[in-house]
Amino acid sequence: MEKFKERVWSQIVIIYTRYLLGGTFVFASLIKIKGKRFTSDSGELNPIDSAWHFFETMYQSGLYWKFIGICQLVAGFLLMTQKYSKLGAILNFPIILNIFVITLSYYFAFTPVITGAMLLANVLLILWEWSELKILVNLTSSLDNSIRMEKDQFWAVIGLILFAFTFVYRLLVDQYDIFFWTSVCFIIGLFGIAVGLLREKRRKSLMRQTA
Repeated sequence: MEKFKERVWSQIVIIYTRYLLGGTFVFASLIKIKGKRFTSDSGELNPIDSAWHFFETMYQSGLYWKFIGICQLVAGFLLMTQKYSKLGAILNFPIILNIFVITLSYYFAFTPVITGAMLLANVLLILWEWSELKILVNLTSSLDNSIRMEKDQFWAVIGLILFAFTFVYRLLVDQYDIFFWTSVCFIIGLFGIAVGLLREKRRKSLMRQTA
């Protein structure tokens, strides 16, 4: 695992998995925090064993609906900071596990495939940090003091930019344009990869010169 973690592209995958999971949860959280439904239509008249009736029940709870949104927002933000991603992965796990089970419990067409992939991605993030996180199950942990690209503070800056854009856009816009949101995030992400790889190249060059 340690050799795998030293590979640049392995680190890129982990960094952007945090962005993707975190950004998705931040995006989904604001509608709940604002006290609004996923859709403009009520699910009250749908069959009681349907997904839309279930979501309508949660929405009508008021406080619980907003509480779910706040939990998603906090977990997503922590993941996107990179620095606090370990805590974010731990907090996010029961949330995405719960969502996955809900999509299995009601008819959601192919949605369980998406939520299942998100659950597996969260497990991957936990496994990536397992050397430190295993203390949670009473196993001896070891601090990761290695110097790797993923620990560059630059990734925290990109994460905060992605978070700020997603938060403000979702807060101000109810009838969102998913293509616009994903396009802007994609552009920010490409910029991050380009600059991040350049910074890593310079870091390795400096290390060789001082060796």
